[in-house]
Amino acid sequence: MKQADLFLAFFRVGILGYGGGPSSIPLVHKEVVEKYQWMDTDEFSDILALGNALPGPIATKMAGYIGYRIGGVLGMVNALMATMVPTIILMILLLTGLNSYKDEPWVNGMAEAVVPVVAVMLAVLTWDFIKKSGKSKLGWGWTLIILAGSLVFLEFLNVHPAILIFVLLIGALLKKDAPISKGEKMGGDQE
Repeated sequence: MKQADLFLAFFRVGILGYGGGPSSIPLVHKEVVEKYQWMDTDEFSDILALGNALPGPIATKMAGYIGYRIGGVLGMVNALMATMVPTIILMILLLTGLNSYKDEPWVNGMAEAVVPVVAVMLAVLTWDFIKKSGKSKLGWGWTLIILAGSLVFLEFLNVHPAILIFVLLIGALLKKDAPISKGEKMGGDQE
């Protein structure tokens, strides 16, 4: 049953993940965390962060890892096929059909109308991650500092996300023996 659920979960992501990897992340979260509860949001966040630091499309990296974790090697192949097959079929069918209408305004409008929906899906997932981080041992103060710093480094200084994630991981490893004390927990719940 797990293999069938794994296939259906990633098939739905593959068929509905319009716009590529980033737009499919909230769909993967909905299937893996909310529907099937194969992992919690913390583990999903870790997989997403590490997956973004590695080369290649995020959708296939996540499908491969989650499939392997849930169903072994067969689960990995199953999840990867379920992710890729819908895209391949849709590309062939849609591009063949839409190519003859590519200059029509309704085709361009259809593609443009999806962008705000994907933006909202990503914003909702982002807000969930921010809330979870703020309520963690990190606290709201450090969460907001890291959030603002990440925005500056990624958007204004054009630092590659993998470099930023690597630096944060090194910082966490160096700090792992020194737990955050009440005085250091900026904006978090005081116990």
